[in-house]
Amino acid sequence: MKERIAIIDGLRSPIAKASGKLNNVSADELSSIITKELVLRNGLEYEQFDEVIIGNVAQPANAANIARVMAIRAGFPQSTPAYTVHRNCASGMQSISSAIEKINSNQGDLYLVGGVESMSNIPLLHSDKFKNLMTKLTYSRNISDKLHLLSSLRPSFLKPVIGLISGLTDPISGKIMGITAENLANEFKISREAQDKYALNSHLKAEIAIKGKVLSDEIHPIMTKDAGIVDDDGVRYGQNIQALSKLRPIFDRLSGTVTAGNSSQVSDGACSLIVTTESKAKELNLEPIGYVSDYAYAGLDAHRMGLGPVYATKKLFDKTKTKLNDIDVIELNEAFSAQVIANLEAFKSNDFCQKTFGSNAIGEIDESILNINGGAIALGHPVGMSGARIVLTALKELKRRNAKKALATLCVGGGQGAAFLLEV
Repeated sequence: MKERIAIIDGLRSPIAKASGKLNNVSADELSSIITKELVLRNGLEYEQFDEVIIGNVAQPANAANIARVMAIRAGFPQSTPAYTVHRNCASGMQSISSAIEKINSNQGDLYLVGGVESMSNIPLLHSDKFKNLMTKLTYSRNISDKLHLLSSLRPSFLKPVIGLISGLTDPISGKIMGITAENLANEFKISREAQDKYALNSHLKAEIAIKGKVLSDEIHPIMTKDAGIVDDDGVRYGQNIQALSKLRPIFDRLSGTVTAGNSSQVSDGACSLIVTTESKAKELNLEPIGYVSDYAYAGLDAHRMGLGPVYATKKLFDKTKTKLNDIDVIELNEAFSAQVIANLEAFKSNDFCQKTFGSNAIGEIDESILNINGGAIALGHPVGMSGARIVLTALKELKRRNAKKALATLCVGGGQGAAFLLEV
């Protein structure tokens, strides 16, 4: 890159369990609340921004190009362009890298980026049979044709298609995401006990972080007419291994090991960041919370999509000549316990890295610097938001530790990985 890319500041909403406290807040409204607060806190004028770029996965039909809808609601003038990006779980990261690409091609130098998801509001869909019937009914010309069409209506036509399940089912592998986690559990021989233990630690770390107000400086409370939410509400306080071990597998019910307890939560949330160049930050007299040194995306087999972090990190480290022991903080998104554990094994495996990359192992991840304040198993995983969230959390943790470098990485449905190298 021409010069370091500065993250001036970032802010996120609390992450709420789907169909919970943010159920009645649309994705564009939630993102606009966070964005407006972020811009005001930093003393910037909306007119100073070159563009708004927001990541979102389940793009709502009533807010096409949600970035533009959100931007106008947040207070940006009509003259500020905005567009939405979508790379499944890496959509929030894609918004950052899209801004960087614009900066590097001299299209602008100050961007509002981020990600948002309201998984509560992913709709129920009509079946194709019902949709086709209603379409024909709309275009039928006389009452006789309409009655004939209506006579073909069957109760089975009215069975809804659950949009959330469709969205979490990969059309490339044909499997729901939980089965890809089961694939990794089988490949790396990861026990149910190990998965539950990892999930328990995620909850324990998140509980300590929330009680200690560690995450307060990255969260802006959301008040609605029904309820207010100040902290991430998916954390199970007092979680224990006995409770986790009682849960039944939900994807492979006969012989599986992946449960609701050792999987990420379906959630709502929004995160926004201000991105610019190091020189522009100095010109505006703004103190960045950190910098993006570089990033990489990688592709892999969709059946093993959970290994995206090791693929993307390998590509990123090769490009930047970075070693694992250079890293002080790691945020690796917790789609599933099995997926995180598989990556930990793959990172340190000479056999895996020789077969996959033709190189020695990347190295063994020090779990004391991994997801220090808990991850998506405890906090939740609003899919369009999470990529931006882990970048923000990693930079904030570097500041708290007076440390230098962080890795933020995640797996991406469909068989991709994303990795960002961050520094303070």
